[in-house]
Amino acid sequence: MTDTTTQQEVLQQPAVWREVAAILAAKSTQVNEFLRPVLALPDLRIVLTGAGTSAFAGQILAPALSRNLRRRVEAIATTDIVSSPREIFAEDVPTLLVSFARSGDSPESVAATELADTCLRSVHQLVITCNADGHLARTHADDPSSLVLLMPPATNDRGFAMTSSFTSMLLTAWLVLSPDPDLALADRLAATAEQILSRAGELATYTTRRYDRIVYLGSGPLAGLARESALKLLELTAGKIVSYYDTPLGFRHGPKAVLEERTLAVVYLSNDPYTRQYDQDIARELRTAIDAGDVLVVDAQPSDQDTILQIDGVADVSDAVLALPYVVIAQLLALRFSVALGRTPDNPFPDGEVNRVVQGVTIHPLQPVNRGPLE
Repeated sequence: MTDTTTQQEVLQQPAVWREVAAILAAKSTQVNEFLRPVLALPDLRIVLTGAGTSAFAGQILAPALSRNLRRRVEAIATTDIVSSPREIFAEDVPTLLVSFARSGDSPESVAATELADTCLRSVHQLVITCNADGHLARTHADDPSSLVLLMPPATNDRGFAMTSSFTSMLLTAWLVLSPDPDLALADRLAATAEQILSRAGELATYTTRRYDRIVYLGSGPLAGLARESALKLLELTAGKIVSYYDTPLGFRHGPKAVLEERTLAVVYLSNDPYTRQYDQDIARELRTAIDAGDVLVVDAQPSDQDTILQIDGVADVSDAVLALPYVVIAQLLALRFSVALGRTPDNPFPDGEVNRVVQGVTIHPLQPVNRGPLE
């Protein structure tokens, strides 16, 4: 396969994840001093936000963090915040807004943080970004109510699609917001990702089949992963392959109609013993609905089934963490399909129909409401 910037950025992820752990180790005191008093607030609301792929990082993390922190954690896209700030911030409670941003220059990313300050009386901002020169990083760098965590410079992906930027920001948020962070986890995940990358040839065999549609299914945190996987394929193939995402239970309620002869179904199996039962059910059902060879089941648990792509070393991790090695599989598939279709992965939209950093968005002013001091 032709070497591309996007391919390099996919391959660099194990090294990047180890670098993330080193950065967080060096900043542990600063991170703890900022987050400890905020997370101690009994009525704190945590909102994870971003646009596109960055929003999906929040969708992966929110269910698992809510379970671990035993408090409300919500994933709300910046695009929803910007268009309906009064509804999103209707409840005026202390809020930690966690912003994921590769460049930090998209209009919605900047506006979402400003709207939080406009609508709420008590806001703390955690900005996780890959661009030290981005508007978001510069705006919040010296704000005492904000903390900016910069990812390794290499994660400011030069390719069109977010790959190492997405995974590094997701890993960072998990490590800093989890009650008992384990920085050694980054090395374990990196080793698993290296294993997956070494097996890229197995995934390449799927590109020899003329699929028109690819469906990604995942439960809980892996629902957000399914959405990111579908977007990655759509982006890198410039829409030449139709992609779809859903949860295993939701898929039966109408969306199953998307299945046809030339459909590949990818099922991400959960590590949670209860949840994975539903994932296994849909995998069995799909093998009867379409050709069994067109169902790719990804699992971190030991299995003797030939139709399962098993990965090692992460059988005991949360599904939010499991999404990190799993998404490498989706990235490799998207990259391979892009090349097989004759697209240019680094620039799948040469005419500029879709841009790396969103353009053409007008941010309209919002009249502030004077609510007085927070009791």
